Parts: sequence; structure tokens; C-alpha cells
Amino acid sequence: MPVKKYKPYTPSRRFMTTLVNPELEKKNKPEKTLVRGKGKSAGRNNHGRITLRHRGGGHKRKNRQIDFLRDKQGVPGIVKRLEYDPGRSANIALIFYKDGEKRYILAPEGLKRGDEVVAGPDAPIAVGNALPLHKLPLGTEIHNIELIPGQGGKVARGAGINAQLLAKEGRWAQIRMPSGELRRFNIECYATVGVVGNFLHETIEIGKAGRNRWLGKRPHVRGTVMNPCDHPHGGGEGKSNSGRPPCSPWGVQAKGFRTRSKRNPTDKFIIRRRGKKRSG
Repeated sequence: MPVKKYKPYTPSRRFMTTLVNPELEKKNKPEKTLVRGKGKSAGRNNHGRITLRHRGGGHKRKNRQIDFLRDKQGVPGIVKRLEYDPGRSANIALIFYKDGEKRYILAPEGLKRGDEVVAGPDAPIAVGNALPLHKLPLGTEIHNIELIPGQGGKVARGAGINAQLLAKEGRWAQIRMPSGELRRFNIECYATVGVVGNFLHETIEIGKAGRNRWLGKRPHVRGTVMNPCDHPHGGGEGKSNSGRPPCSPWGVQAKGFRTRSKRNPTDKFIIRRRGKKRSG
């Protein structure tokens, strides 16, 4: 999956890059029974007020219904094709099951057209198969991990992301998260074997402002170039550093300011937080 660079026949093309994946299906439309319409809110809530700035416009999209639950146990399926999903960084795979049902799953690295995938406690340890944590050997790279058994995968779903199963003790499994955090999971939670594909997604250079507009991202203006009535960083003669820590237009600090109002009830499952170095 090479990264394509362009000849700089315009200034915007000079640093622009795209990914070329010959395995992706480009001619066929997405499976009609597995797509839903996606409306646009442009960052506004039900009162019409902007609650998320710099959103709006962009190309029309349709939501693909992804099978994060992987509850079709014991029924093998064949990978019909790999597809692009506009709603996520990872690619998706269309699965044709032997009982006639079709579903989309996240496409892990190494999964190809014609491969067989299956979910269940008796499934083989192979890329794309989903098993409970107690059936996986230590050191296995996994993604799409459930936080609560039967809830569906919630963790490690982005392009190039994976977690690693480190230990199993009693009814708990210890997993190293993509951030480096060490966390406990119920051993009955399901996870999918392998690393999420499209790992070069983070290397893409947007290259021009218009490409961000296609994605629904509107321009972001720095506070230091505004007037003092518009932003705490605004005003001053010439370039100024504003004389205060980074903050929002309403004065809320952007760095070092705690935003949690109370302790998260799931903190008890964290063994080692991200960024913490091991002692000894």
C-alpha cells in the first residue's frame, strides 16, 4: 500500500499525498442493505446553537453498519471485498456468511479477498477471527475489544491500532492499550485477532485547505490574530504571545486544566496509566 506523491504543478499539490491500495474495491458501490443515511448538523445542537466549532459542509456520506459485536458464532464467512469507509480511518471488509447473511467488519492487516473468518470460542487463532480473551494465548495482538461482555467492541478500532494481551488471572485479563495504559478486562470479553489495517493513514498529508473542506472541516483561526473582544489572546501591537496560558475564546484553559468533574467509575480497572514509567 504505497503513498502516492504528486508533482507540484500548483503550490497546494507540493506536499499532498494519498494512499494507493490496489486491494480496495473502487467500482462497486457499498452493500445496499448495510448502509444508512447520515444527516449533517454542522456542529449544532437541537436548539440550533453551535456546540462544536469548525464543522460544516463536506461531501455527502452514508454510514456503513459495522459488526462490532461479532455475535455470529460458529458460522464461517468469506471476505468478498475490501472497501473504503468515509466514517473511519480503517478500511472495512464485506463478509458473505454461509447462511446467506452479509456483514461488514473492520479489515485487519493481512486480510485478503477470499479469506475465511469466523467468530466463537472454538475459532482458530487467525487474523480476523473473534474469540473471548480466555481463549487467546498471551502476547496476541488484538483489536475491537469489548469493555463489557456482549456489548460489542469499543477499544482499539482506528487504523494501524492494536492492543496486546499480557496476562490472565482469575476472571480478569491484563491488556496493554495502544496508548501504553495497562488495563483489566473481563476474561469473557471478545476481541478480534490482528492489527487494524490501513496503518499508513497517519502519514497522509492533506496538502490544501479545500481537501479539509471536503471532510467537513471549516477554517480554524488562531486567537492571537483576533481582536481582544473576540479572544483572550487577541490584541496587542504586532505579534504578541498574549501573556497568558493557551485557552478557549471563553477563557477555559487548554493545557494542564483538569476537565473531569468527578472520578470515572472505570478508573478502578486501570493498573498503570499511560505515560507512567515502570519502577525498577
